[in-house]
Amino acid sequence: MADPAADVKKLSFERAIEELESIVKRLEDGKVPLEESVAIYERGEALKRRCEELLRTAEARVDKITTDSSGAVTGTTPLDVE
Repeated sequence: MADPAADVKKLSFERAIEELESIVKRLEDGKVPLEESVAIYERGEALKRRCEELLRTAEARVDKITTDSSGAVTGTTPLDVE
């Protein structure tokens, strides 16, 4: 079987969360054979990690927005993503 995380790194947050929600629903329904359940669970874990990564990046970008003393946005500083 292919690596469940192979294409996950290319997904947008919206697409990854949509697919993750679909996986959760299928697993909660309990109508998926065991072998397939394990495979889609693994993909779900990869999707979860991707969503967390994208959220951390977005949060860091928001943290880098600079404001003046009145709270007005004055610009942004470059984000150093590791």
